[in-house]
Amino acid sequence: MGTLVSFKRPDGQEAKGYLAKAAKADAPGVVVIQEWWGLQDQIKGMCDRFALAGFNALAPDLYKGTVVPYHDTDAAGREMNSLDFMDATTQTVRGAAQYLARNGAKVGLTGFCLGGAVTIIGATRIDELTAGVVFYGIPPEQAAKPADVKIPLQAHFANKDDWCTPALVDGFEAAMKAAGKSLELYRYDAEHAFVNEQRMTVHDRAAAELAWGRATSFFHKHLG
Repeated sequence: MGTLVSFKRPDGQEAKGYLAKAAKADAPGVVVIQEWWGLQDQIKGMCDRFALAGFNALAPDLYKGTVVPYHDTDAAGREMNSLDFMDATTQTVRGAAQYLARNGAKVGLTGFCLGGAVTIIGATRIDELTAGVVFYGIPPEQAAKPADVKIPLQAHFANKDDWCTPALVDGFEAAMKAAGKSLELYRYDAEHAFVNEQRMTVHDRAAAELAWGRATSFFHKHLG
């Protein structure tokens, strides 16, 4: 349904990504950020779903062509740990937001796992954004302080998550509340990455569909 496109980062460098267009030419935009596996087919499928829901969706390729197989967590960890999160967010992700906003459209940001952390960083640093939806990812506080969040956030976390743990989520929620920031936070009795239907060992269809409905409603409310 979508196509691979090139777009400019604020620093003038070229980046690539997967773009799925909505039926309406003036549709709002959503930047979709990958898990630690890279820009794989499941993330492209999420862009396709956003397009069917009425959004132009662009997933920037933060790994520049590298896609890690699901079984190779060591390689995924190496790719994620070698990623310059600040450059990826303030340049590649912001470039994607600017691409979607170029006709005056409002733009949201969402991401999963690694992409969830990038979404929170982006919420503090990307001026083109109007709203964000986080899926089971939180960056270190030195990368993005809740007090610096500029946009309304919705967040989805798993109670059985051993990476983005319930205790970490509690701390994030408390810090956002203390800073007076807008946050809708939902918890699911599910595993990390429960939205990813290609990983059947952790996928929870009921939780995933509930989160999807909440996310799209949130974006329609804030982006139009």
